[in-house]
Amino acid sequence: MNIQDSDLSNIERLRWQCRRGMLELDVLLEAFLEQHYSELSPRLQRLFIQLLDFPDPVIHAWCVGGEPPDDEEFSELIASIRETRVC
Repeated sequence: MNIQDSDLSNIERLRWQCRRGMLELDVLLEAFLEQHYSELSPRLQRLFIQLLDFPDPVIHAWCVGGEPPDDEEFSELIASIRETRVC
């Protein structure tokens, strides 16, 4: 498997993980993945992957509800997700 196939496989896995139990999160996280993920620094990509391990209510509170993340390390990522345009 070459690097491009590996990257595509990772994106498909992340796209699947962006499918949550809340439609609002599905739309927001998938839009962020499509629009911004490839341009993120490796650190922010790692944080996005970690974010997807949190329960839906926590992600919703941070990304939609405007609550600050418990871990300051996520602040920059959450701000970027909040700014994502969804159509």
